[in-house]
Amino acid sequence: MASSILTEREKEIFGYLISDYTTRDISRRLGISEKTVRNHISNVIQKLGASSRSGAVIELIKLNEFSI
Repeated sequence: MASSILTEREKEIFGYLISDYTTRDISRRLGISEKTVRNHISNVIQKLGASSRSGAVIELIKLNEFSI
């Protein structure tokens, strides 16, 4: 089984983003601060060399991290 380039938390957060949750929704749902959510999102964007959240989502789909 191939390992993910995302941590479990990053995958969880991007799963919510793909489901159209806001940063605030995600932070409340996970019991973490909005800043922590944004930090996880920024880390993923940087890992992928993407320029935005939507660009990161597209890359993750290309890498078979998520399907739509």
